[in-house]
Amino acid sequence: MPDSKDGLTGSGGAYRFGLRMTEQGRVLSIGDGIAWIGGLPSAAMDEVLELEDGSRALVFHLEQKSLGAILLRQTPALSAGTPAYRSGERLGIGVGEGLLGRVIDPLGVPLDGGAMPECSARRDLDVLSPPIVARDFVNTPLYTGNRIIDTLVPIGKGQRQLIIGDNGVGKSALALDAVVNQRGKDAYCIYVMIGQKRSSVINAIEVLRESGALAHTTVVVAEATAMPGLKYLAPFAGCAAAEHWMWQGKDALIVYDDLTTHARAYRELSLLLRRPPGREAYPGDIFYLHSRLLERSTHLGPMHGGGSMTALPIVETEQGEMSAYIPTNLISITDGQVYLDQGLFAGGFLPAIDVTKSVSRIGGKAQHARIKREAGSMKLDYLQFLELEVFTRFGSQLEASMEAKIRRGRVLREIFRQDRLAPEPIEFQLAWMMAHNEGMFDGVAPGALSERVRRIGTHVARGALTLDTDRERWLEALAGWLKEGGAG
Repeated sequence: MPDSKDGLTGSGGAYRFGLRMTEQGRVLSIGDGIAWIGGLPSAAMDEVLELEDGSRALVFHLEQKSLGAILLRQTPALSAGTPAYRSGERLGIGVGEGLLGRVIDPLGVPLDGGAMPECSARRDLDVLSPPIVARDFVNTPLYTGNRIIDTLVPIGKGQRQLIIGDNGVGKSALALDAVVNQRGKDAYCIYVMIGQKRSSVINAIEVLRESGALAHTTVVVAEATAMPGLKYLAPFAGCAAAEHWMWQGKDALIVYDDLTTHARAYRELSLLLRRPPGREAYPGDIFYLHSRLLERSTHLGPMHGGGSMTALPIVETEQGEMSAYIPTNLISITDGQVYLDQGLFAGGFLPAIDVTKSVSRIGGKAQHARIKREAGSMKLDYLQFLELEVFTRFGSQLEASMEAKIRRGRVLREIFRQDRLAPEPIEFQLAWMMAHNEGMFDGVAPGALSERVRRIGTHVARGALTLDTDRERWLEALAGWLKEGGAG
């Protein structure tokens, strides 16, 4: 006769002798989101603990006679002496289509006033990254709708592209544009907000809602007032949700906003748990923390569904110092970076992307051949222009060829200006690049340039031409479109 769960009664309810072993610990002390617990010798790392008052904690640090746990939920009744029990479970989150359009915390609890999401599956927050044999090369482009990124710093599906810059230069706005541009492209988006002010969270959600992007997006929030444990878990919760779609053979885009705040939350937890501090008081495993998170973003091979998870981690610098500890760690982990410069932002060049410091190490392999061809020569011209422009500050006379390069560079810089929340299709990027490379903008007055570019966008939106259309047809169409409004 099979025994019941407790081993003391049979299936018929009759009492029987049996051995039952349980562990009961007690809270030794609490403070700052940390609980020290004694009396649970069998507790394992990352195991969820249930406290008698209704609080929950996660084992985070093991010592010989006690363990340190980060509090996931804390009730007012929690105090020293509260009994604690093992659950035998790892921390997980519900995943699936039910998360789309929802705002949740790192534990999956809704923050938008709605009911609990109806999730089709459940995944652990912290798991191993996909093995090498399950991965494939990055070979499909992911378009952000940004003129500079899609042409000069391309991103492929499965890539990890860092967005880096000082505070207030438009990093979050650039990431939101990328999420908005995935509308209608059969891609699932996760936007993770770590330690953000409530006003910033509300603004981001409103932007997604008004642009129609919230329908394909899940927002994971651990705001500034949240316990440090939730800030630490937020990116792992978002990664688990995106990973589910990746293993389903779908494309996912996840934004971590931002990992600087995440590193600080991890440092706070580590110092509270008396772990040895290292450089800038960060624990020694801070590099492993972010590498194990970002390594889960990849492009799976056909034998494993062919799904992808593209990561856009955001990191903050101070006074443009890219060689600081956390930025250099993330630069070495990721496949390239988009650098936003404070000087360009102050000068009114938006988005303030510094092409000279931005790079995509593998995105070029995913770029369409036509885009790659047009962008190659254009990027060289623009970099030469940036070097030559320095000499114009001294008022020196330049050769006619140099003057022509400077004029073309200034035209290109004007084209690179782009309004926020105005992502553009890749066919438009190809069109204006062709027009520029063929000299169709030469001699155009600066005031008339934006109108010419807008006219191209209007015609491209009609969908008559695609990336695979012959170049001759493109040039013929461009000449006709630009002729409609005169020479400008």
